[in-house]
Amino acid sequence: MKRITVLVSGGGTNLGALIAAQERGEIPGGAITRVISSSPDAYALTRAAEHGIPTDVVDRKAFLQREDFSRAILNAIDSSQPDLIILAGFMFILPKELTEKYPNRMINVHPALIPSFCGNGFYGLRVHQAALDYGVKLTGATVHFVSEVTDGGPIILQKAVEIVEGDTAEILQKRVMEQAEWIILPRAVALFCADKLEVRGNKVYIKE
Repeated sequence: MKRITVLVSGGGTNLGALIAAQERGEIPGGAITRVISSSPDAYALTRAAEHGIPTDVVDRKAFLQREDFSRAILNAIDSSQPDLIILAGFMFILPKELTEKYPNRMINVHPALIPSFCGNGFYGLRVHQAALDYGVKLTGATVHFVSEVTDGGPIILQKAVEIVEGDTAEILQKRVMEQAEWIILPRAVALFCADKLEVRGNKVYIKE
């Protein structure tokens, strides 16, 4: 059984989707054993507590230097002894030391079809507003391994979502979560826990 650590910063909607999938038996090879939050006020902590999942808080506001915060996050992750680390709405760029220590063992879900609308500065509603401003007809979500390049790691799964007339960033965000993120994130975690993901170069191959 693989130990899963989830990093959060806010409401924890993706964490909720992972917990629900786990309780439905859709991630048979793994279990969420720790949730680490960058904020003591994150509702994700409440979600975890309601399901008996241990939590840690590494409060970003308590650190004057980014390097000190990064070191504290790394220590918290190390102490959880994870087989897999999931970024579920974690709002900070992770240090290179962390991505190097856990190569192809950290995954992130991004609310767009990478390589569109991704990289530094593209997060939250900004991603969806950028898609609307550009006028694309399809957006979606991507689950990928985390590397030192923001949103640049090998892609595991993607799912498209249609943009419709009258969409706002908020409406589109909700649709992308419901129709893509909450579906492909648990699926990617299940594939990892079943040892069905093979990384060659910058490509991910799914084993039968």
